[in-house]
Amino acid sequence: MAVVAHINNNANANVGVGAKVTVNEDGRSIRELLRGLEVFAGPLPAFDPSATPSEPVGLFTAWLSEALAAGVREPHAMTLSTVDEAGDPQARVLILKNVDTSGWQFAVHGASPKGRQVAARPSAALTFYWPLQGRQIRVRGAVTPESAERAAAGGRAPGPQGQMRTL
Repeated sequence: MAVVAHINNNANANVGVGAKVTVNEDGRSIRELLRGLEVFAGPLPAFDPSATPSEPVGLFTAWLSEALAAGVREPHAMTLSTVDEAGDPQARVLILKNVDTSGWQFAVHGASPKGRQVAARPSAALTFYWPLQGRQIRVRGAVTPESAERAAAGGRAPGPQGQMRTL
């Protein structure tokens, strides 16, 4: 069953739901433009979710290696999703600093919105999307601060105001 959702953008509340917004000189709406785009072009790799390992790090590193070998730009870019103080979801793109058996490491500035959000609600989700591979990886869980020693190991220290976190 498909679910169609609408996210209200308060900045455009005066436009009205269903109003046609044109995007180019031929008069096509954004909806028409999007409906004309090909979805998941090309062959997708075989994937059996029931065959995934209970420990996801091995599968992730294998797929990351394949993305690197294929020349995927910025395969370490990921979307970090958190929840703000009002309970509204927030998302932004960060760079993965490391992954090991303890989790996925990333850096945040403690005074930034994302730093305050993971401190107040230490739970988040990461999404990696490699369209040329036809792969998307989602990771979610508790976010814990790294020790200063572990963050500094291997040159991963995020700077004097930064904090390393692990999901």
